[in-house]
Amino acid sequence: MKKLLITVNILMLMITLSCSGEEENTDTIKTNNTNIMNIKIGDRTLTATLVDNSSVDALLESLLKAPITINMSDYANMEKVGQLGMTLPRNDEQITTEAGDIILYQGSALVIYYAPNTWDFTRLGKIDNVSSGELKEILGDGNVTITLSIPQ
Repeated sequence: MKKLLITVNILMLMITLSCSGEEENTDTIKTNNTNIMNIKIGDRTLTATLVDNSSVDALLESLLKAPITINMSDYANMEKVGQLGMTLPRNDEQITTEAGDIILYQGSALVIYYAPNTWDFTRLGKIDNVSSGELKEILGDGNVTITLSIPQ
């Protein structure tokens, strides 16, 4: 009887250790794969590093299903703005934007800034390795279509 109890305890310990290791690996993979987003603008693909909030979580959930294409227009010579086609949770805070900031405006519009602005916004992320001048050139004058996706 004593041997049976010891054997059962050992098996339960092995199962517990095995399960906790799998969860840890899944969390690590999730963290590493979901903090980057691709932004295709014309023939250029830029990467953006995303922040950690419920807005980004909801955006990534949609991007896991399919890429999102957004028609954007210029506003006030400082940003490109377009409707996401969905509403995301808001995490608004007072922000002064910089070139490359990706912002959620009023829960349903995506904004890419190439010049500063201060307002209550939800920060989604920042485009990597691009200056204000480069970004303005890539975005061009007038309307532009972008596609958001998760890197493969």
